[in-house]
Amino acid sequence: MAELLTKRSTDYAQWYNDLVLKADLAEHSDVRGCMVIKPHGYAIWERMQQALDGMFKATGHVNAYFPLFIPKSYLAKEASHVEGFAKECAVVTHYRLKSDPVHGVIVDPEAKLEEELIIRPTSETIIWNTYRGWIKSYRDLPLLINQWANVVRWEMRTRLFLRTAEFLWQEGHTAHATKEEALEETRRMLDVYARFAEEWMAMPVIKGVKTASERFAGAEETYCIEALMQDGKALQAGTSHFLGQNFAKAFDVLFTNKENKQEHVWATSWGVSTRLMGALILTHSDDHGLIIPPKLAPLQVVVVPIAKSEEQMAAIAAYIEPVLKALRAKGITVKLDDDDTRKPGWKFAAHEFKGCPVRIAIGPRDMENGTVELARRDTLEKQVIEVIDLADKIEHLLQAIQDNLYQKALAMREAGTRAVDTYDEFKDVIEAGGLILAHWDGTPETEARVKEETKATIRCIPLDGERTPGRCMVTGKPSAGRVIFARAY
Repeated sequence: MAELLTKRSTDYAQWYNDLVLKADLAEHSDVRGCMVIKPHGYAIWERMQQALDGMFKATGHVNAYFPLFIPKSYLAKEASHVEGFAKECAVVTHYRLKSDPVHGVIVDPEAKLEEELIIRPTSETIIWNTYRGWIKSYRDLPLLINQWANVVRWEMRTRLFLRTAEFLWQEGHTAHATKEEALEETRRMLDVYARFAEEWMAMPVIKGVKTASERFAGAEETYCIEALMQDGKALQAGTSHFLGQNFAKAFDVLFTNKENKQEHVWATSWGVSTRLMGALILTHSDDHGLIIPPKLAPLQVVVVPIAKSEEQMAAIAAYIEPVLKALRAKGITVKLDDDDTRKPGWKFAAHEFKGCPVRIAIGPRDMENGTVELARRDTLEKQVIEVIDLADKIEHLLQAIQDNLYQKALAMREAGTRAVDTYDEFKDVIEAGGLILAHWDGTPETEARVKEETKATIRCIPLDGERTPGRCMVTGKPSAGRVIFARAY
């Protein structure tokens, strides 16, 4: 299994592609730019969904669903929004096919739509058009809604999970009576994303605000979480947008306030996608295969019996059954891999490659000694321990693995983060990858120049940390504080 992987040090991009395909996470579809998410990959995504959905509901949000199709005229109502998404839109023009004796099946020219439909690249327009009928008074606010859906953005260069023409995500869309409430919501959801990334994905992130050129089309501010991958590239893992009153004005969404006056509502939107699957792989996995943090692993513990007969297999199953019951009672997913068509060595390699956090091996000698062999995926360490209180020991081990993965990723980020003061130094350092803290004069011209000359972008202006004024590394003009530059996915 692992021998089928390209080494990260040889070709990191090929290693990633090999791992996604050979770990049965996803595969390319015959539909250009689209992917098939396979059961193992989808099971991880489901764990992400479940965790995030619980966090959303704990902050007062409810789920709904809105149409896949958006009338083209809706996008035109918010100028910057349509400009931002126009090049990525897939358009439906007809609603029927017909047989043709020469060409087989063709579009029926008589079935042309009166108004063309956009397959949603994002749902602000269709949702705000709907909200106009839902919101009349301050009593209807705040409106806190999320939807789990698919979207289509017609990408020219695609990569499994990281950038595909169709992907899965959630998108929150909320309406508020005041600017302050909307800003508070924007930051609250950014905090939710950061907590999920760090506590569930074991992926440290930096919370920040995007520059104007990197802002979501139609937003007044875009907040983000940024993470560093093993190859030194940054990855935007989630965004939360303060939309101001832009969409409320575009779709005439008014409410009567407590003073009996009409006002436009204030809005937010926020989302994460199956791109998180890519982030998970790029943050933790190694040349032996996939590594999944225990909190997101569909299978957290696998038991591999080492038996030479059906009698031994039955004895091992009986020996470990109390442990399996105790683990399941703790909410830990566990499987006894008693498939007699595969040898134990093959099973060891397969479960290691697919990222199962803990493997238990048991043979006749282990039963005699009252022990099992434990192997942890993150460090590949093995130890023989007594079966007494094994479920408790494994519970603690899973938490230790979760913590270790986070600390390892944090150490990687810290080692890959540096501050520079001159543009020449920046040009040298950016070749090694990583996050670079540098002063910027705040102008889009300087930002564009750096991107053109180095392929590095401003990932965010950090919300936390020191904001000491200085001089722009490029122009020498005054800078309010250091921003984070990096090459990115």
